[in-house]
Amino acid sequence: MGEPDFVNKDKLILRGLQFHGFHGVKPEEKKLGQKFVVDVDAWLDLSNAGKSDDISDTVSYTDIYRLVKEVVEGPSRNLLESVAHVIANTTFLKFPQISAVRVMVGKPHVAVHGTIDYLGIEILRHRDQNHDKCEPE
Repeated sequence: MGEPDFVNKDKLILRGLQFHGFHGVKPEEKKLGQKFVVDVDAWLDLSNAGKSDDISDTVSYTDIYRLVKEVVEGPSRNLLESVAHVIANTTFLKFPQISAVRVMVGKPHVAVHGTIDYLGIEILRHRDQNHDKCEPE
């Protein structure tokens, strides 16, 4: 199986976004909350923006940042998988020019015996895949 056709094409990159949220299955996670770290890659054609030097020919990474912030700081979810799913689907709903999105959600403060940067999940979604759509929250 080869790489999807969007790999190695233009993309917006957001790294190390940090927010305080209330996601997790443990009661203390929902009550006290914790720090979450998010990375996003959003694939889209950036050639027109490169030629025109006009923000209207691209998606502003600050708009994606605000979307991620709203989801992570929004309603509590049990699983990081669900947080990432909502980020990916909301990205597709708000930005039709984005063809694929990769979302990594990490928890840097996890109760494990050992030294870690974070534990988390990563999803990769392509607009043409048949995923359940959800409304933006």
